[in-house]
Amino acid sequence: MDTSMKQIFKLILLLLGIAPLLGCAAFTYSAQKVEAPTQQLAPIGSQLTPVPEQASANTSQNEENLLVDLYRSSSPSVVNITVYQQAQQGIVPVGTGSGFVFDDKGRIVTNAHVVQDADQIDVTFSDGQIQSAETIGIDQNSDLAVIQVEKVPDKVLPLPLGNMQELAVGQTVVAIGNPFGLDGTLTKGIISALGRTIPALTPFSIPEAIQTDAAINPGNSGGPLLDLHGHIIGINAQIETNGLSQSNSGVGFAIPVNIVNQVVPELISKGKYEWSWLGVRGGDVNPSLVEAMNLPIATGAYLVEVTPGGPAEQAGIRGADKQKLVNGRAVEVGGDLVIAIDGKSIDTFNDLLVYIALETRPGQTVTLTIVRNGKESDIDLLIGSRPETVE
Repeated sequence: MDTSMKQIFKLILLLLGIAPLLGCAAFTYSAQKVEAPTQQLAPIGSQLTPVPEQASANTSQNEENLLVDLYRSSSPSVVNITVYQQAQQGIVPVGTGSGFVFDDKGRIVTNAHVVQDADQIDVTFSDGQIQSAETIGIDQNSDLAVIQVEKVPDKVLPLPLGNMQELAVGQTVVAIGNPFGLDGTLTKGIISALGRTIPALTPFSIPEAIQTDAAINPGNSGGPLLDLHGHIIGINAQIETNGLSQSNSGVGFAIPVNIVNQVVPELISKGKYEWSWLGVRGGDVNPSLVEAMNLPIATGAYLVEVTPGGPAEQAGIRGADKQKLVNGRAVEVGGDLVIAIDGKSIDTFNDLLVYIALETRPGQTVTLTIVRNGKESDIDLLIGSRPETVE
């Protein structure tokens, strides 16, 4: 298999949720290795202007005060979740996680993998008060869940949600949660990257995840990732472990707030969330593919496979149907190349999946602009609902 096709199939595996990450509840599921980012060094000749000692001290003091105030105002809204299951000796605790108060009606948001197998749930607030909770909605595709207690303690307020459009790599963030059962723990870091794709609890994936180096460990799952204004920008969910450890290695991932905004209200009102589904597998365009298919464009989402009976097949979309040798390498050819959807340019396969997931709903009709046999054409497609499994 040539390098280009390996890249395509590597992306396919990622899209199927086969990825090297570990959920960060105190009971975690294992995963495989993720490549470490390439280290970038500043040019040897570059010079930095020294910061005056007084200015540096003032900046440090200001940040320290900011973090103290942020913790004081936000931590009461972060809860410790204890999960119980039936065992031979009775109901026993089997794991812990974190969550945060979402509204004034006792609803708490956490990760699906924290509570999905619970027979009973206890919620411990920062003042030590413990309340029983019931699950009112779970979405495994986003790893989000909503549980509810009878009443939150007095003066405990819902945490405000932030805006993904205002985030930037390098921005300071904090995580509050209960790593290893140590309730009310705050850790600080930065946004290391935006737009990551991480595995869900299904064969699909979670787009637009936030990568951070704020320490996230088992027990942090479901807790908030906050900006310095105290706004939730993500929900801590997974850590990279290299398969060697279950603790933090400086690479953590949070489910982005835009997905929280999208999914949680429907978990509250319906108990579930229906995701859009296209029914394709594919990858990015590469030089071998351009040469093999004589493509007029070197960007887009190339479709390797169309799911039988899925929305794409029903609309007449085609996947690859044969192989062609290019410099001795086998390349899957014959598939459609998607270059736009509803007039929005599509440069990569991930662009297509993110648009379908975040910008459409089942039952909606979209227009795909494709390249087939060297010619552009538009195809209308009726978006379907994501199935539980994909063969």
